[in-house]
Amino acid sequence: MLTFVSDNPMAALIAGCEIGFWLILAAGLTARYVLRLRTVGAVLLLCAPVVDLVLLVATVVDLRRGTAANVTHGLAAAYLGFSVAFGHSLVRWADQRFAHRFANGPAPVRPPKYGAAKVRHEWREWGKAVLAWAISCGLILGMIAMVDAPERTHELWPWIIRLSTVVGVWFVGWPLWTTISPPREPANRR
Repeated sequence: MLTFVSDNPMAALIAGCEIGFWLILAAGLTARYVLRLRTVGAVLLLCAPVVDLVLLVATVVDLRRGTAANVTHGLAAAYLGFSVAFGHSLVRWADQRFAHRFANGPAPVRPPKYGAAKVRHEWREWGKAVLAWAISCGLILGMIAMVDAPERTHELWPWIIRLSTVVGVWFVGWPLWTTISPPREPANRR
């Protein structure tokens, strides 16, 4: 794995962007809650999307200079789609935990486990997955159109199938299954 990353600048950039996102998030939350520097914390948290912009620009530049699209370009599109669709939720999740741990905030909100609330939660999360899929597939199709050379983009098409499979399995395994058979609270807990 390390050889793949060291031999492939795009793979290294994707790994760096993921690490960078979590470092910026941790720095922003530390500034906000531990150091009590709310403005600095807010500025750092607003910088988190810059990581996505760096990855997007680097991917476009790499393809524009003639590189044949490979698995890392598809992975970059998938990463960007996930980051845009789930990024706000990830920041909110981490913020609740930092506030609880370092600022005597309320206990983090946990997703519902039972009934209609659980069903709504699963549909909402799947909706984010569909948004991530749409963004990722849009980026992939944009790369294919931008390069306009099938011999240089043939490795991108399977990503649409992979991402569609993930969204389809997610649909069946969570929102559909939960709708058909919503978990019920155990009788002894009522």
